[in-house]
Amino acid sequence: MTPSSAATGRVAVVTGGAAGIGRAIAERLARDGLAVAILDVTDGSAAGAAKSIEAAGYVARGYQADVSDRRQVDAALTAARSDLGPLSVVVSNAAVALLQPFLTMTLDQWNHTLAVNLTGAFNVVQAALPDLVDAGWGRVVLISSSSAQRGAPRMAHYAASKGGIMALTKALAVEFAAAGVTVNTIAPSAVETPSVQRKRAAGSMPPAAVMAKNIPVGRMGTGADIAGAVAYLVSDDASYVTGQTVSVNGGSFIG
Repeated sequence: MTPSSAATGRVAVVTGGAAGIGRAIAERLARDGLAVAILDVTDGSAAGAAKSIEAAGYVARGYQADVSDRRQVDAALTAARSDLGPLSVVVSNAAVALLQPFLTMTLDQWNHTLAVNLTGAFNVVQAALPDLVDAGWGRVVLISSSSAQRGAPRMAHYAASKGGIMALTKALAVEFAAAGVTVNTIAPSAVETPSVQRKRAAGSMPPAAVMAKNIPVGRMGTGADIAGAVAYLVSDDASYVTGQTVSVNGGSFIG
């Protein structure tokens, strides 16, 4: 397949798209007929993910970029436009989630988390939005977290950054509604990802079976669960949905 053969003619950007939730989102949007530009900070990982998607018969390209660096974001999106065409959909998923008690948290740790999780979203969305506005149609989905809704010990920096994502979502939804662009956020909870598995192996998170006991549906979430919600929000069916936080959390109670 070639970029012009993407079924919908739309191009999606997915940050942090080489693994975990981002990878699942990229694969789902590709299956739904979008050409997908995958951005990831790890050298070669975005290209590898894109090659896997293309091997399955879909359209994808990979670009290495640190979303906290605006110059890298601008360069990646310029390349994506050249390779795939004008952007239609933006999914800001790239994030860091390190565990650190608040009283021993350093300013560098705080600043790095906000730079990637919140400023990174700003960089990607602001750089991509002109394409959506020019087309009079666009979808923006920001991945936040239940941590911002109910709090999370040892994750004050992460929760604060994701709370900022929720506020940013509402502000952008109001500002760009008349331009035909919807902006929503998905707040996952307890999703099984490589990052979670690494924390579990290090002893900083309990086994999946233990975590599942606190989830009404009786299991942890998957990347596919989040990707399904993204697929709806970026579809034509969701044209009247904007400024919303969609909690994909297996029924976990959010205070």
